[in-house]
Amino acid sequence: MLVDPRTLERGMHVSHALHNGNPVWPQTNCYVDLWIELLHGWELDPVAALGFTVSQDFEGDQFTFFKYPLDDLERLYGVVVQELSLYESMEDRVAGQTCRGHVVLLEVDGFYLPDNRATSYRREHTKTTIGIDVMMPEAQSVGYFHNEGYHVATGEDYAGLFRRLPALADDVNLLFPYAEVARRRFPALEGTMLVRASLALLRKHLARRPRQNPITAFRTAFPAHQEALMAGGEQTFHPYAFSVLRQLGANFELLGQYLRWLAQHGQPMPESIAGACQKLASEAMVMQFRLVRSIISRRVDRCQDCLEQLEASYEAAVPALAGYVGEAEY
Repeated sequence: MLVDPRTLERGMHVSHALHNGNPVWPQTNCYVDLWIELLHGWELDPVAALGFTVSQDFEGDQFTFFKYPLDDLERLYGVVVQELSLYESMEDRVAGQTCRGHVVLLEVDGFYLPDNRATSYRREHTKTTIGIDVMMPEAQSVGYFHNEGYHVATGEDYAGLFRRLPALADDVNLLFPYAEVARRRFPALEGTMLVRASLALLRKHLARRPRQNPITAFRTAFPAHQEALMAGGEQTFHPYAFSVLRQLGANFELLGQYLRWLAQHGQPMPESIAGACQKLASEAMVMQFRLVRSIISRRVDRCQDCLEQLEASYEAAVPALAGYVGEAEY
């Protein structure tokens, strides 16, 4: 079998500190987790770009599925991300980009991802995004970033990911997935310039923050959510928990880490603000446990004390941060 030396190098990949040290939320969402490890693999600091987390809002049925803004990635790291057209052959398009040293962010079926052994691998079909930097069609092997690390898929897994299995290849109604290509086009900022640019982006995102406490809006909607969950049972809980409580808790855990990063790089931040972010992350996890227990036992738990803690923690985090560092005109 042919071996790409980049795959061997990535085999030594050690997850970033955001994915180590027993965080409350070990995983955030597939896009953010991928970028954390991809930037880390490029020897760039993914924490510097986390200021966007201050803009998370409640969208009525879920909290914002938060992502690194592409403009921020270009400003801080010189990384340009554009949509990739997958015409004719998905394999050829991905291979063509990785041969040029770029990374392809590709939506795939988690059924064929071996790193998903504890969840969807060979069990259920789920959509997720991976970052491919090594592609060897002749060896049916692909190296990719996903969740907390770097992985390799070969053989039948490779064939499933790229739709070479007979059942997939013969399905004329199967649409190409969404794909992006990430290129390191400009020099990344370093040192003081990185910190200053990061702080400027934070002020820009603070100008975009919700003007009303999003937890208050969540409290209003939660009784109806809970009623639907009690009727739907455990099978409805997991997608709800991912879209609501994990996005909320993981977002603010990352914000707390970012504020501590600023403090470590010469921008003092009140510890009370970072502490409020961590409290919000922890309380979201507590509420998730209580909610699933309520569904299993069929005993309604309104989680009022959790919601009060979340609401107060938000006030002590985002509005307090805006008052401390200011915001840019928007």
